[in-house]
Amino acid sequence: MRLRIILAEDHTIVLQGVRALLEKEGFDIVGQAQDGRSAVELAKRLKPNIAILDIAMPSLNGIDAAREILRASPDTRTILLTVHEENQYVVEALRAGVSGYLLKSKAASDLVQAIKEVSQGALYLSPGLSRDAVRSLLENKEVKTDLLSPREREVLQLIAEGKSTKEVGTILGISVKTAESHRSRLMEKLYIHETATLVRYAIRQGVIQP
Repeated sequence: MRLRIILAEDHTIVLQGVRALLEKEGFDIVGQAQDGRSAVELAKRLKPNIAILDIAMPSLNGIDAAREILRASPDTRTILLTVHEENQYVVEALRAGVSGYLLKSKAASDLVQAIKEVSQGALYLSPGLSRDAVRSLLENKEVKTDLLSPREREVLQLIAEGKSTKEVGTILGISVKTAESHRSRLMEKLYIHETATLVRYAIRQGVIQP
């Protein structure tokens, strides 16, 4: 039975290229999206075998989207495509439950292999990423854990993208009061009191791209 895959990538040319590559290899692309939130909705509805996500996407970044997809469709395996090879991104992705982490510079040659391994329950890291470094970071008790809850991270991204509190509430399906509460709580946790500083923090954490 052919693997059913959804794709999420906000650059149309990259999205089309990945889709063409995978269809040529015989995979069934059942849906595609250009932002993380749409990818989560696709996964909820289609229950694919594999979700391939870019990290840097509007509305909801790939790492947080992967976390939501696994909650909504536990049998779906997630693979992240990214230009980021820094350990902090790899570790955060693994903590979110992703099964594959693939550098875009290696995608054409390694993506098919990654899909095959992940579909069999294996963990796939792009060649060149240090498994030893990742293992040591995951085992290091001093590694700082994320202070924010998944919902607060969603609010952080939307605020950093310039959304108003009302728009945040509409996108997340919560009241303006609740959205404002999340905003206030995350700023208090981070000891940040200005939106501009919040945006810089979001960029440093990889929640959004500059």
